[in-house]
Amino acid sequence: MSTAARDSATAAKPKKPSVWKAFTQPAAWTMFFFGFASGLPFLLVAGTLAYWLKQNGIVLKEITIIASAGMTYALKFLWAPLLDHARLPLFSRLGQRRGWLLFAQIGVVAGLVGMAMVTPSQLGTFVGFTLLVAFAGATQDIAVDAYRIEIGSPSDQGALVATYSLGYRIALIVTGAFALFMAEHMAWSTVYLVLALLMLLPVGVTLIAREPEVIRKLPDNWGDAMRLAIVDPFADFFRRYGKSTALLTLLFILLFKIPEQALVGGIMSPFYLDMGFTLSEIGAITKIYGIWMGIVGVFLGGAAIARWGVRAPLLAAVVLCASCNLLYVWLTLHPGNLGALTVVISAENMTLGFLGTAAVAFLSALVNRQHTATQYALLSSMVNLPGKVLGVFAGGIVEATSYSNYFIIATLAVLPATLLFLYLWPRFRHIDAPAER
Repeated sequence: MSTAARDSATAAKPKKPSVWKAFTQPAAWTMFFFGFASGLPFLLVAGTLAYWLKQNGIVLKEITIIASAGMTYALKFLWAPLLDHARLPLFSRLGQRRGWLLFAQIGVVAGLVGMAMVTPSQLGTFVGFTLLVAFAGATQDIAVDAYRIEIGSPSDQGALVATYSLGYRIALIVTGAFALFMAEHMAWSTVYLVLALLMLLPVGVTLIAREPEVIRKLPDNWGDAMRLAIVDPFADFFRRYGKSTALLTLLFILLFKIPEQALVGGIMSPFYLDMGFTLSEIGAITKIYGIWMGIVGVFLGGAAIARWGVRAPLLAAVVLCASCNLLYVWLTLHPGNLGALTVVISAENMTLGFLGTAAVAFLSALVNRQHTATQYALLSSMVNLPGKVLGVFAGGIVEATSYSNYFIIATLAVLPATLLFLYLWPRFRHIDAPAER
């Protein structure tokens, strides 16, 4: 080969992406703060809120109903088209993505301040502000996902997701463990005011962040927007998989995370307190230690998928995650035992992290790359909805029976999903193709 030919081949060969540049680009740091902003309101309308309500004498049945405000996150696909096709007066000066981001972040701050000002003593108004935080937080999630996809190339997404996840998990520690620590030394209303102030940091980042350079053609009317954002992605899904397989797949998606989601709402906070654990003990083990065990599970899930594909790890994760609910039955026999609580949280959070990775890989394999954002938003919303509905009735079930019976019910809920996936197993052979090569 001549020198000229070698030079030409070298020039044509693409350079390998730089990991250092991917993680140090401004967008990566922006996504860290946006991840923190997304994670901050999540527990404040669910688990952490339940502690505040419990200590204010709210009965368990009402706690689980109020803490189910987080169900808003499972319904966010309903107004997601607005963030693609509608412009906000005044806010649109920042651009389509940053305008909606700022609008949602201001809503979170206003809702948290409102909750702190009225407190559960004015329960009706308090619930209204709680719903505002949940709605604004879910809207912020939509905007952040869209911003991440549009601000970076496909090769940048790994770093952007990683920094987003880091910020999100730090927010969970702050609003979970640190909030409980603070609540032992100050009023809950003060805790929520402090957390509202922390939201001002990502607000500042939104104001200085770069708007994605996307030329967006706005539809002529709301009907066109709904067709493009909702109808077409669903029609494509049924075309590719066929009516029968598509319907069964959607049913599996609705069912397979019920055992996990049944324990996410307001039921667990009163459970820990009733088991005799202090706020500091709960915060240290379930929030700080538990989050890091979840990260271990995430990496284990990634390794398993790289080795065996998606189907086998997903099936194993679904069964193991549901089975871990039985450990809570065992915990009821060891009230106040920190060693027992540590064992339970270790097993649960590792399997949750494992299942989370497998679930994302599965849903990602199902979407058409022509409708990635919309189809993924719809499918991921379906995953969380049924379990959150069960969580609404969790308090009533516990009061009518016991904590142990509720955990057993949550475990048995895995059976329909497991049988469905075994039936669908041969139909999803293609999603293991990367592991077979």
